[in-house]
Amino acid sequence: MRVTRKAAALGAATALLAGGMFLATPAVAAPAAACTGDQLSATGADRTGSDRVRFTVVNEGPACELRGFPTVALSGQGSPDQNKALRVIPRGQARPVLLPQGASASTVLTFTPVLGEADGYCASGADPTVAPSLVVGVARMGFQVAPSDGGRFALCGDTVRATAFRP
Repeated sequence: MRVTRKAAALGAATALLAGGMFLATPAVAAPAAACTGDQLSATGADRTGSDRVRFTVVNEGPACELRGFPTVALSGQGSPDQNKALRVIPRGQARPVLLPQGASASTVLTFTPVLGEADGYCASGADPTVAPSLVVGVARMGFQVAPSDGGRFALCGDTVRATAFRP
């Protein structure tokens, strides 16, 4: 008990400024809660190249933190059980992104391109896969999006490279 009183007295003594005022320590904001799918909306899949799209979400709720990489599946094949999950290869280091209300964050999805014109072909010899939309999974919610140019997603293989979300 004696040590505790001494420690308290020492702490109080060091917290005093000249003039007898206590020095306040700066408040540290509590970390934002993880974003939920219910508070996010998707703006679409904007093509940034023949084999890349930028997928963006907007926070419509209170400030939250978006973490990690998306999941991705090809969709629009007639029914949800026809969706084809793609293996996501992470690109870059995932860091938490603080999203105040109204802020957005994006990831760039890059596919193995289909080569040639018209029907196209895969360098591997496999048949290309074509789908009118993707389901991008973010914060435990799937967002179905189509390419911004009205086209289709075409790729070779079953992988997609995804950057971590960035503001």
